This record gives sequence, structure tokens and C-alpha cells, in this order.
Amino acid sequence: MSQDRLLQMVVSVLLMAGFRVSERFSMRPRSFDIITSRKETLIVLKVVSHIDSVSEETARDLDHIARYLKGSPLIIGERARDAELERGAVYVRYGIYAVSIATLYDALVERIPPLVYASPGGLYVNINGEVLREERERRNLSLGDLGNLLGVSRRTISKYESGMGTTLDIALKIEEIFDAALVRSIDLMMYDSHFRDEPEQTSDDVPMGFLERMGMKLHTLQRAPFQALIEFSNHTILTGYGAAGKVVKRAALIGNISQVTGTHAMCVLTDYYKEKKIGSTLVIGEQRLHKIADGEELIEMIDKS
Repeated sequence: MSQDRLLQMVVSVLLMAGFRVSERFSMRPRSFDIITSRKETLIVLKVVSHIDSVSEETARDLDHIARYLKGSPLIIGERARDAELERGAVYVRYGIYAVSIATLYDALVERIPPLVYASPGGLYVNINGEVLREERERRNLSLGDLGNLLGVSRRTISKYESGMGTTLDIALKIEEIFDAALVRSIDLMMYDSHFRDEPEQTSDDVPMGFLERMGMKLHTLQRAPFQALIEFSNHTILTGYGAAGKVVKRAALIGNISQVTGTHAMCVLTDYYKEKKIGSTLVIGEQRLHKIADGEELIEMIDKS
């Protein structure tokens, strides 16, 4: 399936699930294709035919954008290595979940979360260790007793009860012994970053660094339609930066993404000296930006119709 067709199908699934979907970011290089939101859930999506094509650099940017927007990154693909992605299974690329479009449909539209995750050696599931311990003790079984029934060591049983995953076969045997559902489903929106925070650059090292001296927090990005993400108080500003010929064509897209993410949009031009609005995006010259008093004034300028 072509990547364009795959992306169209992903958008269809998201719309069926009641999500708002941003316009596609088609420029290269790019860390994500679309951003989508529904109520308190926000997802930064990368859509690829082969999930192994997602590089560490792309994953890092995907991670940073999702965390800055208080959302979750997610990769949608068709294949990993030489096999198709299994329906109902979750794969991992640099700590980011990757699933097939069928798994995405099941999770978001049918509200059936995946149970299985892929790891070297095969497919595995997470056991609810607390429930396992309660069921074992209720039946007066020792760790060794249960280990003998399953053909594993008592130490392995202890690890299951501490949260270690197991094979699907073992999980089914455990559920058969206790006649209880013990497999823990996987929440695609629960994300624990694989990447350590990057060392922060000083305000003298980055464009618009002077904004930090006004109490704003500036995060620079490499593979997004916005070159920076600015945080001030409880506001977030998606910001393009550069010459007009390079940045203005992104203004409408940045504004569209800001509407989906509940943020503000701004483009700072190095060769422009005034201010204007393109849709919901404030377009402002860098020298004009130097003259603002503080973050509150900037927010007022962006919000002004």
C-alpha cells in the first residue's frame, strides 16, 4: 500500500473515532505526518509503510513534540523486518509504540485495546501481577507449586507477580488454572519517554533566545513545520522562524495545527518589520518582536483578531 493511501486510511479511522485531525505536514525532513486530538487525548502520528524506517533522530523529535504538547507519539505502519504487523499486537521503535491500522481501528473505534506486544523472540503479554498473587494465595499455592504447574521456576513466577511479561501460551495456561482474566491490556496513550531530556541551549545560542529573558521557555525542533515551541505561563506557541520565503508558506499549517492542539501560532520573519495575521497565525518581524514588553503582550497580539 502506498504511504499516501495508508495515511488516508489512518485519517478515516481517526475521524470515525471522533478525533480532530490536522492538515498533513508533507515537507521533508519531517518527524510527524499529522497531529490529532479528542477531548484530553492528543496524538502525534508518524505514518510509514515499514516501521524500521523510523530513525532515532526522527523518533527523538517525535518524542519531544509529543511531550511538549502533553500528548503521546504513535507510529502507524504495515511491516516490521520481513513480516506484516500483527493485528492486536504492539511493536516498539525507540520506545515509541507502533501498530497496524487494524490495531488502531480496534483501539480507537471499537474500544478494544491490544493485549500483545512484540519483543525479540516472539509475542508477549503483560500479566496483572497483583491479581496473580491474590489468586495464587487464595488457592494456597506456593510459588513453587504454580511453577510446577506451568513448567517454570518459582523465581519466574515471582517475576510474573512483579510485572514481568510472559509468552501468550503461558498466559493462557495461567488464566486456565485460575479461571480468571489476568492479561493486562496495553494503553496506546500511556507513554514513558525512552529519551533523556536534551541539554538546554543558552538563550545566546538559539534564534529568538531573547524571549527567554522575558520569562518564556524556548524549545527548538528540527523536523517539524514549526522551528520552535514557546511556553509561557499556561500558554504554548507553535513558532516558525526564518526568512519570509521559507516560513510564510507554513503559516497556515502552523495555525491549523495550533487549532487541533489548543495552542497559539506565530511566525517570526527575519526580513519583515511589521505584523499581520494569516488566519489564526501571527506573522511578525523579528525586530518588531524585540519591542514587546513581555509574554502577556505577545499572547494579546496573537489573540487579537
